[in-house]
Amino acid sequence: MRVLFVCLGNICRSPMAEAVMRMKVAKAGLSDKISVDSAGTGDWHIGDPPHRGTQKRLTASGISFDQIKARQLKPIDFEKFDRIIAMDQQNEQDLLKMAGARYKEKISRFMALLHDRPQADVPDPYYTGNFDEVYDLIDRGTEQLLEQISAGEH
Repeated sequence: MRVLFVCLGNICRSPMAEAVMRMKVAKAGLSDKISVDSAGTGDWHIGDPPHRGTQKRLTASGISFDQIKARQLKPIDFEKFDRIIAMDQQNEQDLLKMAGARYKEKISRFMALLHDRPQADVPDPYYTGNFDEVYDLIDRGTEQLLEQISAGEH
């Protein structure tokens, strides 16, 4: 199973989700079965490390982000990944436009993992500054995602 998290610039939400999910996959002993990556729909931060707020929050939780650098989504990603998870509605819509009919079933929105939360989007901490709220959502959502994948759900 190959999972790709997608946000706008790939420096806040999606790299945080990538790092948290990688840690959970490793702890579950599933690194040989599940690979995780992240990308952005925009190109502003290509090659940059995660935002310092993301770094600070991940460090506080003991989660590594050393290998994560921002990259832009590529057309090949639609073929390469089994699940492409958008961090908000706008990115989901952008992904659906880019994907074409062939790959639409691979795309979902992150907040769909958290059925008890009415909000549609993971808030962008680049603008809100609230990296703790984003971490809490990502922590809970990646737990649900790992359970789905482990149970064989797509």
